[in-house]
Amino acid sequence: MDKLVCIILARGGSKGIPHKNIVDFCGKPLISWTIEQSLQPEQFNSVWVSSDSAEILEISESYGARSIIRPDSLSDHHATSESAWLHAIDVIENRIGAIDLVFAPQVTSPLREPKDIIRGIEDFQRQGYDSLFSCSVVDDLFLWEKTPEGRFESVNYDYLNRSRRQDIPDQYVENGSFYIFKPKVIRKFNNRIGGKIGVTNMELWKLFEIDTMDDLKMCEAMMKAFLL
Repeated sequence: MDKLVCIILARGGSKGIPHKNIVDFCGKPLISWTIEQSLQPEQFNSVWVSSDSAEILEISESYGARSIIRPDSLSDHHATSESAWLHAIDVIENRIGAIDLVFAPQVTSPLREPKDIIRGIEDFQRQGYDSLFSCSVVDDLFLWEKTPEGRFESVNYDYLNRSRRQDIPDQYVENGSFYIFKPKVIRKFNNRIGGKIGVTNMELWKLFEIDTMDDLKMCEAMMKAFLL
């Protein structure tokens, strides 16, 4: 039986929303939603929160997570998520032994359900992936970018030869809700994605995440409309 752990990254600092990871969201600290969603499937040996904030860790423990104190050197705006995951993996393996799989959800993407987590793990194991990211499929996604010279150019289609809607292939958007990877992948590539890469699909409305107060209000409205 594989040893699966959930690692939730939640540092204390935030530029967009002060104390974003524990801001009130639908009546509870934002991080509590991710912890509770991860505890419900009962597929993980343990759920961990890595943070430099004593307040975040205290709140996380009250909702059933275990704590990892993250060093300040891995907690500033320049530190990567990969560096924090690698530190957390080392701490966890020192406590409970080698782990086989990491489930890494994003606190600021609360629009998910336990069934999304279960399906992601099943997709990962059934297809024999080394890493996987959650995604949403979109139709008619026509992307443009602005060049340094100020011109606009189409990115993923030729605007001079616009295809019919039914002929346009699906576009897969990495929604950031969660990632699944083997420890050996992140150790080898210093990246959450590597080896045999797969995806698991989620409904389009679940791709929204919280970075600003407007995002918070919108996600609260969607949470109440779709999930509560």
